[in-house]
Amino acid sequence: MSVAPVEPPTQRQLPPSMGERMTLILDAFPQRTSRLTLEDVARATHLPRSTAHRILDQLVKLQWVEHTSFGYSLGRRSLQLGGGSDDASELRSAASPFLHTLMLRTGMTVHLATLDEGRVHYLDKIGGRFATTVPSRVGGYAPAHSTALGKSMLAWLSPESVDERVGVTMPQMTTSTIVDLNGLHQELNRIRSRRGLAFERGECFANIACVAAAIQAPEGPIGAISLVGDAETPLERVAPLVLDAARQVSLALYPDLESRRPRQTRGHVTRVADLG
Repeated sequence: MSVAPVEPPTQRQLPPSMGERMTLILDAFPQRTSRLTLEDVARATHLPRSTAHRILDQLVKLQWVEHTSFGYSLGRRSLQLGGGSDDASELRSAASPFLHTLMLRTGMTVHLATLDEGRVHYLDKIGGRFATTVPSRVGGYAPAHSTALGKSMLAWLSPESVDERVGVTMPQMTTSTIVDLNGLHQELNRIRSRRGLAFERGECFANIACVAAAIQAPEGPIGAISLVGDAETPLERVAPLVLDAARQVSLALYPDLESRRPRQTRGHVTRVADLG
């Protein structure tokens, strides 16, 4: 009786071109906010670990992928190619229930904003009758150094990044606006000492007061929430609610955020557990 020869096991064929391998790696990120380890990427793509690492290095250099101590994530080029509005939509969706809760509990106007270089970009604004007297508008901008929203986010950046974003010439919105970098850095130090709470009274708009806290991602701030009242509003009373809302949005977007290990930011140490 003849026995059929046993064929050697076939090896999995790797994609022949670099473009195909790069595409495999980019497709391994299921969401825009996903963070993967090298092992995650190798397992998802079935590429050898050394091959995945070499291609990831190239993607990082070309800004298709970012690499931090928390792993790999999609980079600036990948996110821009997919459309910047998706990031804003995701943040707005995660923040929406907390913004409405803040408004109902305080009766004050609530802002959601992101940092766009040296400006804040307003993504959402909700509130009662007082909201119509606040000059901000959804889709509008304001200098970051003059707003509680902006300062709450700038506080978690390196001093060099703050200087680069704000610039030497800082527009004076009112007589209360901080207009020099030394004064701004002193204010950012105070914000960090308050666990991230930022205040401003009449610095951007006269007779308007705000308290804000940043929404954090593993790499740093991705947005901020503020409560807005008139200049006489006792903001200290509602400040803990703002801090808690920002923390809840952070956790909604990044559920394991508080389990991350401490990270070093040039100029100061930021512990994720201290942000809320």
